[in-house]
Amino acid sequence: MRLLLDANLSQHGVGAPLSDGGHDVRCLAAEPELEGLADEAVLELATAEQRILITRNSRDFAPICRMWAEAGREHAGVILIWTFTHRQFAEIVDGIERWLFDYPDPASWRGLVVAI
Repeated sequence: MRLLLDANLSQHGVGAPLSDGGHDVRCLAAEPELEGLADEAVLELATAEQRILITRNSRDFAPICRMWAEAGREHAGVILIWTFTHRQFAEIVDGIERWLFDYPDPASWRGLVVAI
């Protein structure tokens, strides 16, 4: 699966295990030139690259996703992380993997927003 990790997720703690699991992972934290990219621009980037966006910034992205849905805009999928701290890497990866297992077809992610 093609994934985009928001800048608030660890490239090593979350990105590496997902890559090792066979996913195509792009990590914003590994790209200093994208530092400070506005939240909606992050979702636009994920959409343009057909990547599921994974973020801990649920407070900002939940309303953006709702706004996109109300406007009829479709994205490639979003996984919001609500309940885990920045250091709960294994739990975050496990939660992501469970959603990807439940929805293994990228087409099934279009417009879908889920939470762990």
